[in-house]
Amino acid sequence: MEISFKQILPKITTFIFDVDGVLTNGMLTIMPDGELVRHMNVKDGYAMKTALNNGYRVCIISGGINEGVRNRLKTLGIEDIYLGAHNKIEQYKELVKKYNLHPENVLYMGDDVPDFPVMSIVGLPTCPNDAVPEIKGVAKYISNKKGGEGCVRDVIEQVMRVQEKWNSNFDATL
Repeated sequence: MEISFKQILPKITTFIFDVDGVLTNGMLTIMPDGELVRHMNVKDGYAMKTALNNGYRVCIISGGINEGVRNRLKTLGIEDIYLGAHNKIEQYKELVKKYNLHPENVLYMGDDVPDFPVMSIVGLPTCPNDAVPEIKGVAKYISNKKGGEGCVRDVIEQVMRVQEKWNSNFDATL
């Protein structure tokens, strides 16, 4: 008998997110100097900060490399930020070892093929509504929100509500 995603929510202690296509809509604005500009959702930021303030781990594993992204995530209090990660399973294994994580306690949200290896071994693989079919196929939960449009807030809020921790801390600073 397969376990539904709602049965896994109470066990989640760690969130791992991709950036492009999850925390952003996957679109890049190319500036005249070649800088790539991404847009992030403030509600996702609030949710990540709230999760951190309530003792959850929030980690980032992304193939993209952008110091602006790193700076934004650091201002939220996220310490485990892996950018330029093209073989994401290596960074996942590093996090497992560093924090003695158990797969059943990890929620991972990805949107594209590079996320598949990690999503196939974590307790709760999730994705935004506009993820590619291969990722939707392995996800135990598909958000009704698209990447960059609140899908991160969606999964964090669901976990925290089930664990009765949502809205217990209104001091999250964006």
